[in-house]
Amino acid sequence: MLQVDIVLPSGKPKNFSIAESSKVGDLKCLAQKSFQQGFLKFITADGHALVDPNQSLLAAGLQEGDHLTAIVQQAKMAATDEAFAMWCCGGDRIVTWGRPDRGGDSSAVQDQLRNVQQVQATCGAFAAILADGSVVTWGNPLCGGDSSAVQDQLRNVQQVQATKGTCAAILADGSVITWGRPEDGGDSSAVQDQLRNVQQVQATDRAFAAILADGSVITWGDPDRGGDSSAVQDQLRNVQQVQATCGDFAAILADGSVVTWGDPLCGGDSSAVQDQLRNVKQIQATWGAFAAILADGSVVTWGDPEFGGDSSAVQDQLRNVQQVQATYCGAFVAILADGSVVTWGSPKNGVNGGDSSAVQDQLRNVQQVQATRSAFAAILADGSVVTWGDPEDGGDSSAVQDQLRNVQQVQATGGAFAAILADGSVVAWGRPVFGGDSSAVQDRLRNVQQVQADQAAGTAFAAIIADGSVVTWGYSKNGGDSSAVQDQFPHL
Repeated sequence: MLQVDIVLPSGKPKNFSIAESSKVGDLKCLAQKSFQQGFLKFITADGHALVDPNQSLLAAGLQEGDHLTAIVQQAKMAATDEAFAMWCCGGDRIVTWGRPDRGGDSSAVQDQLRNVQQVQATCGAFAAILADGSVVTWGNPLCGGDSSAVQDQLRNVQQVQATKGTCAAILADGSVITWGRPEDGGDSSAVQDQLRNVQQVQATDRAFAAILADGSVITWGDPDRGGDSSAVQDQLRNVQQVQATCGDFAAILADGSVVTWGDPLCGGDSSAVQDQLRNVKQIQATWGAFAAILADGSVVTWGDPEFGGDSSAVQDQLRNVQQVQATYCGAFVAILADGSVVTWGSPKNGVNGGDSSAVQDQLRNVQQVQATRSAFAAILADGSVVTWGDPEDGGDSSAVQDQLRNVQQVQATGGAFAAILADGSVVAWGRPVFGGDSSAVQDRLRNVQQVQADQAAGTAFAAIIADGSVVTWGYSKNGGDSSAVQDQFPHL
C-alpha cells in the first residue's frame, strides 16, 4: 500500500492509503469522497499537475509519503437543445450525455480534448476551445458538429459564436472562420476579406453580424434573417453593441441611436419609433420584437405586436426601468427602480406572461426574473417567488409555494422552473416532461452548486452537487437521464 498526504489549500492534510497498482483517478475518487468535495486537481510538491485519471500512481511518480495539494476546480456546463456537456477549465476530458446525434456522444473526439478552456453550443453540436487555440467539434454535422473543412484554419481561436446550426470563430488576429450550414452563415466567403479586426459576433437563428474595431458591422448568412445589411450599411458607424431576435438585428450606436435590419415583421423595421430611439442604453428581445431601455428609464418597443412589439397599453407605467426580461413566446417584463414590475405582450391562448394583473400586488421588491417559453418567475428581496403566465409552463407555483423560501436563483427550461434555495436544495415546478417534476431525484438534490438547462425550449435540468456528482431530471432522451455517464463525473 502507498501512503499519500493530500491537503486542500484551506485545510489540514489527510493521509490516504491506496494500492500501488491504483490509478490517479482512483486516488481522486477516494479523496473527493473523504473531503466531500468534487472536481479536485492534484498538484505535486514540484508543481506538476496529475491530470490523466488513467495514469498509474507509479507512472505519475508518486512515492511513499508524498504530499499533494488538491485544488478545487470550477465545473462548467453547456447545452444544445437535447444534450449536455460538462468540463473543468484546463481539464482533459468532457462528459457528455443526452441525444447522441445532438452532441450527447463525444467519444469520437475524446482523445483530442486536452486543456479545454470553454465550450460553445449550437442547437445540436458543441465546439470546444483548447488552451492552444485549436477547436474540437462534435454532434450533428448539419448543426456545426463537423469542422473538418476548416480545421487547419482554427488556430489561436479566442471565442466562438453560434446560430442554430452554424459556428463562427474569432481568431487572435481578428479574422473569422465559419463552418456549418452554408446558407445559415457557415459560408462567409463573400465577406471574408472584410472580416478584419473583429471584436465580437452576434447571431440570429440563421445569420451573423460582426462588429469591427472601427465600429462598422459586417453581416452574412440568410439575407431574410439579418444576413443582408446593405440597406443600412452607411448608418452602421460607431456601433457599440448588437442585439438579435430570431431574424433581425438591432445595433446601438455611440450616440445612443439604433439601426435595425432583417425581417420587418420581427423587429427589422424600427421606422415607426425611430425618432424615439435616442440615448438607448440596452436592448432586450423576444422571438419577434425588441424593447429598448433609454437613459431616462423609459422603454421603446417595436416588432411583431404578438411578440411584445406593442407596449402602448402600459407605456405610461414604464418609468425608471432598470432591466427587461422576456419569454420565448412573446412577453416582456420590466423591473422598475422601486422593485415593482410592468408586463406586456399579446397573450398566446390568453397566457404567455404578458398579463401579471393576478399577482401584481405581490410583485414588490423584485430582484430578478427568469422565464420559460410562456411564464415568468420573480425572486423577491425576502427570497420568496411569484409566478405568472401559462400555468402548465411554470406560471402556477401554488403546489410548491410553501417550499419557495430563501431562493437564491432560478433556472428554466422551456416549460419548467428549478429554484436553488439557500440550504442547497432544489424546488422544481411546471411541466413534468420539461423538468417540472424532480421527485425521482429529490433526495439527491442537496448541496447544489448550480443548475443548468438545455437550450431555448429545453426539456431537462442538470444540477452540479458540491461533492462532484451530477443529478439530472426531465425528458430522459434529451439529457434528463445521465445514468450512463455517472461514473465519469468523478474523473473530471
